[in-house]
Amino acid sequence: MNFETETSEPADVSSAESVGSLFDLTAEKLTENIAVRHRDNTTSEWVSLTWEEYKSRVRRLSSALLQDGLKHGEKVAIISNSRLEWAICDLAIQSIGCVTVPVYQSNMTDEVEYILNHSDAKFVFLEDKEQLSKVNEVRGNLPTLEKAVMFDGKVKDDDPFLESFPKMLTRGKEIEKEKSDDFSKRLSAVSKSDTATICYTSGTTGPPKGVVLLHKNILAELEGLKKHSKIDTSDETLLFLPLAHIFARTGLLGQLAAGQIVSFAGSIETMLQDISEIRPTYIFSVPRIYEKIHTKILAGVESGSRLKKQIFAFSVYFGRLVSSYRQQGKWVPPWISIPYQMSEMLVFNKVRRLFGGKLRFCISGGAPIAKELAEFFHAAGILILEGYGLTENAAGACMNQEDHYRFGTVGKPFEKLQVKIAGDGEILLKGDIVFKEYLNNTQATAESIVDGWFHTGDVGELDTDGYLKITDRKKDLIVTSGGKNVAPQNIENMLKGDMFVSQAVVIGDKRKYLTALIALSEEEIVDFAQDNGIEYEDVKELSTRKEVYNLIENAVKSVNSKLPSYLTIKKFAIMPRDFEVGEELTPTLKVKRKFIMERYKEAIDSLYEERGA
Repeated sequence: MNFETETSEPADVSSAESVGSLFDLTAEKLTENIAVRHRDNTTSEWVSLTWEEYKSRVRRLSSALLQDGLKHGEKVAIISNSRLEWAICDLAIQSIGCVTVPVYQSNMTDEVEYILNHSDAKFVFLEDKEQLSKVNEVRGNLPTLEKAVMFDGKVKDDDPFLESFPKMLTRGKEIEKEKSDDFSKRLSAVSKSDTATICYTSGTTGPPKGVVLLHKNILAELEGLKKHSKIDTSDETLLFLPLAHIFARTGLLGQLAAGQIVSFAGSIETMLQDISEIRPTYIFSVPRIYEKIHTKILAGVESGSRLKKQIFAFSVYFGRLVSSYRQQGKWVPPWISIPYQMSEMLVFNKVRRLFGGKLRFCISGGAPIAKELAEFFHAAGILILEGYGLTENAAGACMNQEDHYRFGTVGKPFEKLQVKIAGDGEILLKGDIVFKEYLNNTQATAESIVDGWFHTGDVGELDTDGYLKITDRKKDLIVTSGGKNVAPQNIENMLKGDMFVSQAVVIGDKRKYLTALIALSEEEIVDFAQDNGIEYEDVKELSTRKEVYNLIENAVKSVNSKLPSYLTIKKFAIMPRDFEVGEELTPTLKVKRKFIMERYKEAIDSLYEERGA
């Protein structure tokens, strides 16, 4: 599928006072350019909106919100999967000086209640009846909530609390012109020091904290991202991550500074099909998605003939050699380049087609990506640029670049951002991208921002060339009973490099040795059982079979062979099922370590009983 677009330049970020004004200025400059694409719910065909059409929908919604009496600074929540309506709501809310409060669609009812209450949300946009049921269940406990608007599903005309999104847009269209002065006044009244959004952290260790981000923070982030990534109007990306996560949100808002096209995937499940049709020039994702694609590739090889496996191994070998030369900026000699060209035809072109065939690079963030995984994809001609940042700094602080990258690092800091390493190895940040405060939590704010420096909680080091390397989360570092410091994420990433491992949690704090809880990649382990004639009733039973244990044992041995003795996994337990989003995983697929340790305490203790640890 080929799409054509006009070329022009977006607005200069420095000319804007707010996110809404930057959108307005860029939409005015890129009027006829394609801004966004989405699938039509009825035909499933891709539909494009120009910047002028995009702006019109935002204006209509803003007008309807003004008619409903929303005042400057009031909070509006969005509970939905990523979709065009989400983006329209976010821009409309911020354009009139209100505050967007994103909520993960996967959040449980009690989590929804907590966020809506804590933020004093007045309005809430909902995807469908499933999200509406969560709000209705606790509506009596939400004293500030006055109205809900639903994207999909029928709504009664006489319901004073609930309105449909299409009806609201229609209402906004009817009053848009007569209320244009009101809109202009509200837009011009928004300043850089106003709150743009309150983003709640995933809560891997406790209740989520509301991160207050100002328009100043987001604008500084967008300016830094544009300069660092060199994305422009010729680019297009596919958005499939949850917009409640700051990484996806900044990836979307980045188009206000760069002018690229953003296409909305149907879901993470349809991502590869969507990529093949949209053919983006870049994508951004958390490492787990790249791991799953890697697993899909390996599974395809494993199911093939012996010759296919040999060709794949041959190709990866020469691909890694070429990758090594390219990383060093060296000329690739013919004895490597010629067999590599054969590998391109036989293997790597097929891998690249998985990503649409036009990809310039991928961005990885949200969690560390295994160096080996980045090297594998680079061998196949797909460059993954790892970045680093937190909700508290509007997503990005450092990132590798197309012409300056170093695997195993998160690249160099953005312009106008100060980075330093504290005495205990903690990474500290200072600059306009750093958040204002945690909502209603002065103690946490005072602990995190000291003398203007944001204490990230991450441990890392800067090399002589200015590249930042992340070691681990400070709170996750393991200190064994023998006094050895262990960064578990590095080992976990290595374990997840095996196609049969979905998740891994390394344990060993105040213990004599390291162990691991391992969750299986269910699709691959089922295929393994079928290929080997192993009978079973369900995955839970399959996880107890000796053949599966031997399979995972080999994976652990392979990882151990690359580690010093004190970092090796001495024992492991296979989980009866994969970890699930909710109590065990955050919506961005990070393990909630504290909860896992509590839920599987018995299994963990059993790993230490025989050795008397």
